Amino acid sequence: MDGNLHTVLVIGGGILALIAFIVIMTIVPVGLWITAKTAGAGISMLQLVAMRLRKVPPAIIVRARINALKAGLSDVSVDQIEAHFLAGGHVDLVISALISAEKAGIHLPFGRAAAIDLAGRHVFEAVQMSVNPRVITTPKIPGVAKDGIQLYAVARITVQTNLDRLVGGAGEETILARVGEGVVSTIGAATDYKEVLENPDRISKTVLAKGLDSGTAYNILSIDIADVEVGANVGAKLQTEQAEASKQVSQAAAESRRATAVALEQEMKARISEMRAKLVEAESQVPLAMAEALRQGRLGVMDYYNMKNVVADTEMRTSLAAGGAAGKRPVDGAP
Repeated sequence: MDGNLHTVLVIGGGILALIAFIVIMTIVPVGLWITAKTAGAGISMLQLVAMRLRKVPPAIIVRARINALKAGLSDVSVDQIEAHFLAGGHVDLVISALISAEKAGIHLPFGRAAAIDLAGRHVFEAVQMSVNPRVITTPKIPGVAKDGIQLYAVARITVQTNLDRLVGGAGEETILARVGEGVVSTIGAATDYKEVLENPDRISKTVLAKGLDSGTAYNILSIDIADVEVGANVGAKLQTEQAEASKQVSQAAAESRRATAVALEQEMKARISEMRAKLVEAESQVPLAMAEALRQGRLGVMDYYNMKNVVADTEMRTSLAAGGAAGKRPVDGAP
């Protein structure tokens, strides 16, 4: 009986030991500890276990620490790397950026690189762009010279990342907008479009002298005008449209005057018709008035006949005058 109990205890102790070994191997990354120890990374077993408990992948931290040490970045500590990971940063990109900056002789502290990464910028590309400047080509920028000729200019902007202003600095869109504004104003200041075609570098010199990279995340190294094309004659087009508009305004004014004249004519015709109606009405009262005058003795019979003779004589003279004017012929030999 004692022998069976001893056997059970031995088997149970072995199982517990196996379970404990598996748990220890799961919690304690012995392989990573050996790797860090041989590389001189200075990461203790306790730190690795603490990383596991904080749900930080020890492999990422150990690899970043070893890469930094091998590149000569001894001032990058394990705590800094782990803190950046916990803040949601990209540890590998930050270490790669620091190594690239170190090899290029660019001063870039870990804190600034981490801030750039946490700000949403690609810190490794930013360092590469600082070492190897990039060329940005603008779309066709239209401008109009003082003589009314439109020009289209294409500029190539060579920019270099400014690591000091990368956090909070304006991006490429601001650079393009400022350069476009400078190109438009320079073309607009030219008296003749031929001046721009003969000296396109005038645009780049004027624009570059304005300090367009102020407040941006880049340093503008050069602005080169790659192409200048002649567009439409905007001045002539505007003059044509202005003339057409003036013509339409004049036509509208003339139509308004014509309508006013027609209205006045209609009003005069209405007044004449009214006056004629009153005249006819008055003339219709004349015989009645004369008859009343004859009855009352205010008008004699001879007076009546004399008035009729005067009227008849007047009508005859009027008829003769009208007939003479209508039948008048030029004398022979007269022009």
